[in-house]
Amino acid sequence: MNHIAKQSIASLGYGFIPKQFIPKGKNEYHLRNIQHRSGIKYRKLTPAEITILEKNDNSSDNWNKILVAQAFDPKLVKRCSFFGLVRIGKMEPWFHEFNNLRMPVGLYNSTIVSCDIGDNVVIDNVNFMSHYIIGNDVMLVNINELTSTDHSKFGNGVLKDGENESVRIWMEICNENAGRSILPFNGMQAGDAWLWSKYRDDEKLLQRFKEFTDKKFDTQRGYYGKIGDRTVIKNCKIIKDVWIGSDAYLKGANKIKNITINSSPEAASQIGEGCELVNGIIGYGCRIFYGVKAVRFMMGNNSQLKYGARLINSYLGDNSTISCCEVLNSLIFPAHEQHHNNSFLCAATVLGQTNMAAGATIGSNHNSRGADGEIIAGRGFWPGLCVSLKHNSKFASYTIIAKGDFPAELNIPLPFSLVSNDITNDQLVVMPAYWFLYNMYALARNAGKYVSRDKRIDKSIEIEYDYLAPDSVNEMMEALELLQKYVAVAWAKKNNKQIAEKDLAKTGKTLLQNNKKEIDQLEILAEGFENAHRKTLLVKVPEAWNSFREMIIYYGTTQLIGWIEDRNISSWQQLVKLLPATPVRKSWKNIGGLLVPEEAVKAMIRSIKSGKIAGWDEVHDTYHRYSKAYATEKRHHAWACMLEVLNFSPKKFTKKLFVQLLQQSVLTNDKLTKAIYESRAKDYKNPFRQMVYDTKEEMEKVIGKLEDNSFILSQNEEALRFRNKAEHLLQIFK
Repeated sequence: MNHIAKQSIASLGYGFIPKQFIPKGKNEYHLRNIQHRSGIKYRKLTPAEITILEKNDNSSDNWNKILVAQAFDPKLVKRCSFFGLVRIGKMEPWFHEFNNLRMPVGLYNSTIVSCDIGDNVVIDNVNFMSHYIIGNDVMLVNINELTSTDHSKFGNGVLKDGENESVRIWMEICNENAGRSILPFNGMQAGDAWLWSKYRDDEKLLQRFKEFTDKKFDTQRGYYGKIGDRTVIKNCKIIKDVWIGSDAYLKGANKIKNITINSSPEAASQIGEGCELVNGIIGYGCRIFYGVKAVRFMMGNNSQLKYGARLINSYLGDNSTISCCEVLNSLIFPAHEQHHNNSFLCAATVLGQTNMAAGATIGSNHNSRGADGEIIAGRGFWPGLCVSLKHNSKFASYTIIAKGDFPAELNIPLPFSLVSNDITNDQLVVMPAYWFLYNMYALARNAGKYVSRDKRIDKSIEIEYDYLAPDSVNEMMEALELLQKYVAVAWAKKNNKQIAEKDLAKTGKTLLQNNKKEIDQLEILAEGFENAHRKTLLVKVPEAWNSFREMIIYYGTTQLIGWIEDRNISSWQQLVKLLPATPVRKSWKNIGGLLVPEEAVKAMIRSIKSGKIAGWDEVHDTYHRYSKAYATEKRHHAWACMLEVLNFSPKKFTKKLFVQLLQQSVLTNDKLTKAIYESRAKDYKNPFRQMVYDTKEEMEKVIGKLEDNSFILSQNEEALRFRNKAEHLLQIFK
């Protein structure tokens, strides 16, 4: 049966902190007094004020425990019951209006237990409100329960004095078996979550992360819940152990428990009707609406959950949107889009700029005996309609997957690929460089879209949105060698030749440079792309190989142009001095959207373990240093990659070669701009697209005129600026 404790009504509002947890020389209000920073000077009620309050059907267990500001108006308090120490700011005869809600300043029809209330607050029909600190100009209307406990943690994965380790809240990301669990904390970034979940074999590092988290928060019991200035809460049922910043707006939520809601005037957060949120942390400027269910979760800044979305045991990065669908046990880097009711993401690490189509089922353990599978997807991952993938699978950057039920685990190391399940011929088909060859409009538009949607107030940590970046370019570099080897193997098989393993890449490169027609006749197969015995067929290999080379050289040249502009280089001699004499193509890691050389990540980990980095704030300071260095590191990387593809040493990089590269970059830029136009123009010329319109005019009214497309127009303008910039440099360096 339920055990209902019975205590004297006189004790209601007192004894918030158990006596054994109150420090010597302190009382139960010591933390409350630290939290309360309004600067309001309080006084006791006058006998006349008490008389007015009682006439207005108010009651208190002890009127001496009701302290008020000098400009307190007792006529604005009606039908309220007070218990314990309650401190009330000034009340003036105004009404507040927000989104058509008009309410008079004052306290009405509410039970208030041991709370601090700011100036000119509206509180009406709050059935039970206890142990909260309320800011100025707050509106609280029609709330069933607004309470805090003495052990409130506000979504942080910490313990309070006297608590057992078993009650600690862990967030089980990346894997359903909890093997990559992390402790959430307010201010955690996607990079923190990745580091903690990734290096599971380093016990000392994991222990340091736990220590950092525990050190970040006070273990004392007795912190009150807090509601910041100008926050509006209306028509909500249960709000328990919640810390809310300023200017937030909560309406119609069913339950919000053990949550931090970050909000500010510049980045206000909102929570809407029917939402149930438990054990989570919500970033600045977030939107959560319409029946969302979220448990053990974190949301980065400027992210959204909408329309019945389920987010459980997951980290959702900045600038992301999840609607309608279900996401479990996942770590999601910034700029993730998932809008469809029937999509499912489970036990995945997706590295940003992801787009999940309707019917996509990413993560099924049906091929495993336990809940221990994972999926890792590089930036730009795009599984198409009704794609079903199996654990474990891994995908290079900008992999797009055609509709289909993929029966086995996949490992796709070639970036910018289209992956298809050819049921008729029972084979996996991979087209490398698909985006460059056939869908530049979407690739370029997405890069620009993510930049424009980055609404973070603090952008000191660099999130990479460009499709040409150290991670994707390194994958292209590795793809070149893979394609060369696969071509050589296919050629040797057809011609009954033997080629030594060490000579495969060199032979394949020669064939790709000189024998395209012959290569087009080959059946080029890949190995290790699928956990199955059927073939993996590579198509458009010569075109892909040439595209990768062209884009890497373009990446190198454009980064050099940026370098010249930033350093105001005006002569060849200045440029030569600027360029590293011994370029090295480094390995890179994606830390929550920030790209960092792997050697720097290892150095940071060593500093964490040694104690040189002593807390999360210092980890974040390290991210900031990496962000400041990123542009230079990226240019060094681009320089090294370009030389490697050209097979030139720095000494052979002449002015003549640089001029040729400038000229080629203009041609490549024009080619990309044309490809952007043509890939969009296909939608206007396709007869199956046209057939739903009776006239061209009707089509243009519905989808707009191609010549008026704002993105294409902006790309044309950008291409012209690039051409002018390159021609200016050609004049300097000729």
